Amino acid sequence: MTQTKEKNTAPSVDMPDMEPARGGVAYQLAYEGVSPNLATPLERCGADAAVLGRATIGRNARLGTSSVIRADGHVIKAGDDFTLGDRSTVHIEHDLLPTAIGDRVTVGENAVIHACTVHNDVVLEDGVLVLDASVVPDNVVLETRAVVFPRSKLESGKLYAGIPAKLQRDLRPGEVAERAALLRERVGTTPGAARALTDGSIHESVFVAATARLRGHIIAAENASIWFGCEFDSSDGVIEIGANTNIQDNTLIRCRPGERALIGADVTIGHNVTLGDCTIGARSLIGIGSVVANGTVVEEETFLAAGAETTEGQVLEGGWLWGKRPAVKIAPLDEIKRKVILMTPPLYMEYARAFDAAQRGSS
Repeated sequence: MTQTKEKNTAPSVDMPDMEPARGGVAYQLAYEGVSPNLATPLERCGADAAVLGRATIGRNARLGTSSVIRADGHVIKAGDDFTLGDRSTVHIEHDLLPTAIGDRVTVGENAVIHACTVHNDVVLEDGVLVLDASVVPDNVVLETRAVVFPRSKLESGKLYAGIPAKLQRDLRPGEVAERAALLRERVGTTPGAARALTDGSIHESVFVAATARLRGHIIAAENASIWFGCEFDSSDGVIEIGANTNIQDNTLIRCRPGERALIGADVTIGHNVTLGDCTIGARSLIGIGSVVANGTVVEEETFLAAGAETTEGQVLEGGWLWGKRPAVKIAPLDEIKRKVILMTPPLYMEYARAFDAAQRGSS
């Protein structure tokens, strides 16, 4: 990858306290002139929480450290007493699907609600993924790291677990409230990342979101984007990002000392992905909430499904859909998945241009 023009960003260091902020204001940014609408001031707000675009949030919300609510291509509506845990993300599916969240919904850490409907009195524990066009009815608990696959419809009054999420049992009386209370106590207690200037080379066209935190030697080529809540640490190695690649909200990249994370051109890295020092080939898609272990090689034109995990040193053959924990071949890529891989980078370039303009205008 060729060297690129470095973005002019001033370094600073600011480590917040570990105590949650009572009240407080999230980072807010308009999308195409439409700003977020919060019914009341936040009851609790962790460091670097962000509410973006066409989002409407009800009364008494609690937002955790580096949590992200991003409503760009479509709208997000959340009801009263919404709790979003540290490093969790709410997003939509371009202009196709909004996200609707009811009252008294409690979300743990590092979870994702994506382009779906979640009704009232629901608990989503740590690492839960609820994916496109799914419906979670009233009075449901999803246990830690459960994955609700696209277009799923769950049953009210039940507890679910696993990948894909499967019914385990009926909920006990009061169980939703008990589990919600435990999660709420933790919101905003994770310290925010230190603000640090990369010593690498970031092209002037790259969008770096205001709450992203980059540390070490990082190279990013033309029209790449690094989204809200992302944390990168090259640890005396190198993180290199190809042209037109988007790395979505709350993704973590951590290299071992002296190692390299290499991400090719036209790649999509979904929300809340964890990457070690690995290689991602061009025109690949790494699904929401997946984990790519150190030494993994993802060949070109590979689709890694949401919630999947690779093993250290694993090679994912290109032209295939991979999924599960640990990752295995599922099927050859069909035309629908190839289209998703190809269409996502240009859409993200459009989102990035709009947020970059708004971000510059707010500074």
